[in-house]
Amino acid sequence: MTDTDPLVPVLAGLVVDVVWFLDSCEDDEVDPDSAVKMTESVAWVLGRLPLDQRDRFLKVLADLAEAEENPGRREFLESFPFSCGLVEEGPEGSGRAEA
Repeated sequence: MTDTDPLVPVLAGLVVDVVWFLDSCEDDEVDPDSAVKMTESVAWVLGRLPLDQRDRFLKVLADLAEAEENPGRREFLESFPFSCGLVEEGPEGSGRAEA
């Protein structure tokens, strides 16, 4: 299948938004240890994706970032692959995917 299922960008955006929420919460909103554990869990699951699925996920994130009008969310979308360990360099680098 060469076309992306319409559900994939929605779900990818939700994953990013949950991590963004956890990252931006104050300590009185979400327990910091719980936020870190959940964020690490998301990164672990995404890191275990087969390479072809990880590449598709990274492409969807890039497309979402390109279309995003909110500068803060766009920046978070662009930095998400590096922050989760899916690429070796941040958005300003080449961003080769890890094996």
